[in-house]
Amino acid sequence: MRHIMLYDPAEPEKTSSPLPGLIPWRDVLTAGQEVTDEQLTTITSELYYHDPINIQYTSGTTGFPKAVVLTHHNILNNAYFSALAMQFTAADRLCVPVPFYHCFGMVLANLLCLSVGACIVIACEHFDPLQVLTAIAQEKCTAVHGVPTMFIAQLEHPRFHDFDLTSLRTGIMAGAPCPPELMKQVINEMHCAQILIGYGETEASPITHLTLPDDTFHRRIHTVGRNLPHQEVQVVDTKTGQQVPLLEIGEICFRGYHIMQGYYGDQEATDKAIDEDGWLHSGDLGKMDKDGYVEITGRLKEMIIRGGENIYPREIEDYIFTHPKVAAIAVFGIPDDRYGEEIMAWVQPHADMTITEEEIRRFCHDKIAHYKIPRYIWFVEEFPMTVTGKIQKFKMREIAVTKMNISSR
Repeated sequence: MRHIMLYDPAEPEKTSSPLPGLIPWRDVLTAGQEVTDEQLTTITSELYYHDPINIQYTSGTTGFPKAVVLTHHNILNNAYFSALAMQFTAADRLCVPVPFYHCFGMVLANLLCLSVGACIVIACEHFDPLQVLTAIAQEKCTAVHGVPTMFIAQLEHPRFHDFDLTSLRTGIMAGAPCPPELMKQVINEMHCAQILIGYGETEASPITHLTLPDDTFHRRIHTVGRNLPHQEVQVVDTKTGQQVPLLEIGEICFRGYHIMQGYYGDQEATDKAIDEDGWLHSGDLGKMDKDGYVEITGRLKEMIIRGGENIYPREIEDYIFTHPKVAAIAVFGIPDDRYGEEIMAWVQPHADMTITEEEIRRFCHDKIAHYKIPRYIWFVEEFPMTVTGKIQKFKMREIAVTKMNISSR
């Protein structure tokens, strides 16, 4: 049997539905009053912590979203250990601009606050930088979550300096690579001294790594921290599957309580993602130091192979982002007859600023290897995004290939 509950924030007391088959939220609450304590105890005793509780769709940054099956054990533990890492308590107030239908909002906001009794502040129905800034100031929020593009939108807003954000202490920036320069801006300009970088994926419930407030400044802005308690992580060679030495780049893999049961109705995709030893292969490239801190260098699918050289877009993005006129950047590869692939960069300048290709190339000269300097540079006002604010490079590549009339490979 399936039930669809309707919650209208404008009319939470509504007792009628505009469509047949939808149950108003008020009716759900009323029905709950009829359940006795004995009935609740009986039903609770029949639950098993490894039972599936949620089917969560991936964000779709690299293609069609997949349906991830998560259990009580997966998401409750992930929320709790993330709260401990953030040093979150019932005294904290978390502003949440990320949607609740993804793991960031569901686990790292709702369940995280529930696990320690913290207050959750819902700034807006859909992300709006002005409403987020207003909510932080009015509600004296001590924390704010978001993907990098959300923090950029707040920092870039023309009214940013109108708001008192000094109540902020922490929060998680995750969901996409976080440029070190952006972290510095959030720490210094948003007064969010203990902002943390989070890393993981929906298939891992979602957090596998978090920086900590007492980590060194370098580690807090250049790494994604260490794995959460009761989780395993390894870095393996992308061809052999064997562990690579410390500080060598390979694919990051996870194992532990947080790993999904699988993709709903797709055993073939599940077997590709989780190997026979239970390791979830992330598709991300990175390296680990002797203390277990992980640095992400890029996506395996996004790695550019230009004339036999492996090029990681993250390195180029992090450097060009430090240019004072650059608000956001995305780097990816496009087909090239001579080199196999060439480097393209989409650059979003700061509001009311103009910048030229020559300025970008001059900025890169003698700072990054010559073969890593983008051959093609486009200036854009926005990027193709998922509904959660993550950049979709595969769509950017499709657009570029079409406009440049080159054959895709």
